[in-house]
Amino acid sequence: PQEPYTMTQGSELEGYCIDLLAEIAKRLDFKYTVHLVKDGKYGQQDESGNWLGMIGEVVRGEASLAVASLTLTATREQGVEMSTPFMQTGIGFILSRDLGSEESHSLSFLFPFSTEMWVGILLAFLVTGLCIYLVSRISPCEWADPETDEHSFTLLHSFWYITGALTLQGAGPHPKGLSGRVISAVWWVFAVVLLACYFSNFNAMLRSDSKHVSVNNFEELAKQDVIDYGTVEGGSTFNFFKNSKNPTYRRIYQHMERKKSCVASVEEGNRRTQEGNYAFIGEAASLDLAVARYCNLIRSSELIAMRGYSIAAPLGFPMMKNITVAILQLSESGELAFLQSKWWASSCLPEWGQAPHALQPHLLRGLFLLLALGLGLGLLMAILELASKARSQAKDQKKSCCSVLLAELSQRFGSRGANAGTETSEKSKA
Repeated sequence: PQEPYTMTQGSELEGYCIDLLAEIAKRLDFKYTVHLVKDGKYGQQDESGNWLGMIGEVVRGEASLAVASLTLTATREQGVEMSTPFMQTGIGFILSRDLGSEESHSLSFLFPFSTEMWVGILLAFLVTGLCIYLVSRISPCEWADPETDEHSFTLLHSFWYITGALTLQGAGPHPKGLSGRVISAVWWVFAVVLLACYFSNFNAMLRSDSKHVSVNNFEELAKQDVIDYGTVEGGSTFNFFKNSKNPTYRRIYQHMERKKSCVASVEEGNRRTQEGNYAFIGEAASLDLAVARYCNLIRSSELIAMRGYSIAAPLGFPMMKNITVAILQLSESGELAFLQSKWWASSCLPEWGQAPHALQPHLLRGLFLLLALGLGLGLLMAILELASKARSQAKDQKKSCCSVLLAELSQRFGSRGANAGTETSEKSKA
């Protein structure tokens, strides 16, 4: 028996393969009896070429079907009939979490926010600085006489002021007018909420129990000598490394042969991995089950040699075509996915979950919207303040309001520099 494919429950058998066989039998309307393979092996050839395990029982006629996590290989296809795969998997390895190490990165302080989020913050910073500069120029409350007063709120000062807000430290000069203070208040709210989100996500990442594997792929596994590793001896994964021409995979096979680090079963491989300083190499479906059952294990992200699990039958078996069609129907109806979710359900506690993800802009779109409204309101108030002053001056000078308003804007954005240049020129001539 192998969890969760076939397991004993008292005198009964249960598991993924038992449910799969029942569904196929229901669709094809046949009866069956189930027995476990006598030697406990899947199916490999001995030195004389005779098949052992489940494949051997099918070849000798002791069983009509072999329903298990049998990997579809060219060698097995030559000895028996193999159905279309009912499950796809690949080769990976698992390690104890104690062998994991936090992966350091020089830019890890940027990880709490996504790239899009940082771009949005940069744009908000630039637009806010420009808006404060414009408001301080437009609002008559910022200077009494644009022709004689030096304006303290330059573009550089505007960006310095909002930078101080981001560090929760006030940096002068401060806006005097109501319009500038409105923008400042909204930017402070934006900065405080943003910093709270940043430190909250950063703290969650630091405290997360989810770890990165210190050995991330097979190349790193083959190059190191600290962690021992192996697979089920004589299985399809063992034969993959044995027959591979890839230098990395050949090095892994030579290590397993030299250290005699292979195990007799998946259960033994899981046990040795939990004991520490051992990496068990196997098929991802079995490894994922071990990770779901034993929360101190973690699987590598790399998968190689993708393959499928199939049902085996004697050569020329008349029902094999119908079995293949039934498997395809079960896959298309979602029944296979349901069975996998049923038997691979994780029993781990929530604290072993994945590390928090980087914060995305759409999660804080309300905050960005508040900032945009504040900037728009500040600009509108500055224009209204200037229009109110222009209207008062127009009444006193008996001029049109528009001409006075344009004159005020000209003094604030153009004439001040020109007048200063003229005065300097005249003084130099004198």
